[in-house]
Amino acid sequence: MDIDIFTLFPDWFDWFRTQRHVRNVLETGTTIDCVNPRDYTTLSGRQVDDTPFGGGAGMVLRVDVMEQALAGWYGVEDAMTVREQRRVIALTPGGRMLDDAYVTELAAEPAITLLCGRYEGFDERIVQHLASDTLSIGRYVLSGGELAAMVVCDAVLRKLPGALGHEDSAAEESFSPELGGNPEYPHYTRPAVWRGHAVPEVLLSGNHALVRQWRRDRSRERGAAHTAPDARDGAADPRDGALSGSTLREASSWGKVDVIHEQMVFGELTTTFPILASDAYHRGEWKKRKAMKLADVLERQPARV
Repeated sequence: MDIDIFTLFPDWFDWFRTQRHVRNVLETGTTIDCVNPRDYTTLSGRQVDDTPFGGGAGMVLRVDVMEQALAGWYGVEDAMTVREQRRVIALTPGGRMLDDAYVTELAAEPAITLLCGRYEGFDERIVQHLASDTLSIGRYVLSGGELAAMVVCDAVLRKLPGALGHEDSAAEESFSPELGGNPEYPHYTRPAVWRGHAVPEVLLSGNHALVRQWRRDRSRERGAAHTAPDARDGAADPRDGALSGSTLREASSWGKVDVIHEQMVFGELTTTFPILASDAYHRGEWKKRKAMKLADVLERQPARV
């Protein structure tokens, strides 16, 4: 696998490369290269950012500088073609939420490029025209994308062959398909009793079938608690419009929109109204009422969205 990280602080990743599981995959041929956009800018003083149009605090990474860095590193005339060859991922708080499915998806790629934001973030044209994907590690803000890039690399690399000491180590993990997408079950080790708190007897029974069933049951219980209504208290309303430019699929992946129960529909009133009116009629809501003029119906029946 080939991972390229565009960052203003490439030395941050020197320590990351020394970690055991990272060294393991690097020895198998995986590469992690850091590219500093400052090395490609043609602006004076190695400038890479500028003040935002419209005013406001902070500095914004320039799209022309990122374009030069991508074109220079990959040896292409048009930086917009890079995303046709490999996935170019902009690390941004409003991006698609990182989860196990996203990690597995990226781990199957032969090459990925991570764009680290800094200061006030990217010029939006970087996200729209140079990147193929967006990614967020959580709904909070960091000073830059470097830590997020390490999180992505760590999660992806541990799924590659040879990264971990045991091949099964990355199988039954939290949110993995093997556990049905649920959090991992509890683990215990010695001592068997600590301050009166004992390890569940089933784990000491030696009955592997019972142990496996117990673990699956605990995993499902944690999954149910994780998805309970109370666990989503404080979550953003899916109708508040703050989708941060994400597609419906991306918004669904981090729980912004539940596509099972909701759909976004865009269309002209002259097209959509007859469809909605027909649907309401055939649901039987109007069949039980006395005949009346359409104007009266519209006045008495509040619109439903």
